[in-house]
Amino acid sequence: MVPRKNRGIFFLLPSLLGVAIFYVIPYLDVVRRSFLGAVDGTFVGLKNYQTVLTNTAFRLAASNTLRFTLVCMPILITLSLFVAVVLSKGKHGKLLKSCFLMPMALPAVSVALLWQLLFDKQGLLNGWLSMIGVTGQDWMNTDNAFYILVFSYIWKNLGYDVVLWMAGLSSISESIYEAARVDGASEWKCFTRITLPNLKPALYTITVLSFLNSFKVFREAYLVAGNYPHDTIYLLQHLFNNWFRDMSLDKMAASAVLVSGVIIVLILLLGRMWEERE
Repeated sequence: MVPRKNRGIFFLLPSLLGVAIFYVIPYLDVVRRSFLGAVDGTFVGLKNYQTVLTNTAFRLAASNTLRFTLVCMPILITLSLFVAVVLSKGKHGKLLKSCFLMPMALPAVSVALLWQLLFDKQGLLNGWLSMIGVTGQDWMNTDNAFYILVFSYIWKNLGYDVVLWMAGLSSISESIYEAARVDGASEWKCFTRITLPNLKPALYTITVLSFLNSFKVFREAYLVAGNYPHDTIYLLQHLFNNWFRDMSLDKMAASAVLVSGVIIVLILLLGRMWEERE
């Protein structure tokens, strides 16, 4: 007979088995394959990792992905917090929140078609610019493609972060603000001394989710610009897609282990920093 206090494990077993079968075991197999040759499956040691790290395409994709993440995350987190604070104090917060969530409901193909309609060489943006005497350009084949991708990511994920911020704001008791205002605290003081400290748990969650979501922007870039987009938006996902098409499983496995290792380390460091601040 299983002790009563341990019976809850049976409710967790289905989820744990699903995670093990579909995530843990395949990942361990990828780690194994990263030390094997693609053709004969012989053990090659760290050769695959050396090949990946010296690969020009991998370096370009990794640097672009890092740049994209470092640019997008501060903008998204700051902007979504500002919008959440404004909506939480407005009368039509729920309606506007639904409007911000609309981009997430749109299929990636629809978003890609919208960007093509706007930023193509014969698109609407160039048509509008020609009306005021400005010469258009092929936006997705210039350095501006990077900023278009940044805009796409922020536009699509802003509503998601706004909802998370608003959930954190709703957990702060209004009586704390009332007591602070009675003592003469300004709105800025209330924001910096009450709102921000109480939003630390939400900030950690939003930062981690925004970081992970920054690796999912590949769909829009791929649908708009194909396998080989402009150099500024050639991301790791493009690289993996091209290596998969070429059946370069050894390089794919090694690069996947490297990228996943970096992501895990960064998330652990972020969690450690949050614990020290608390």
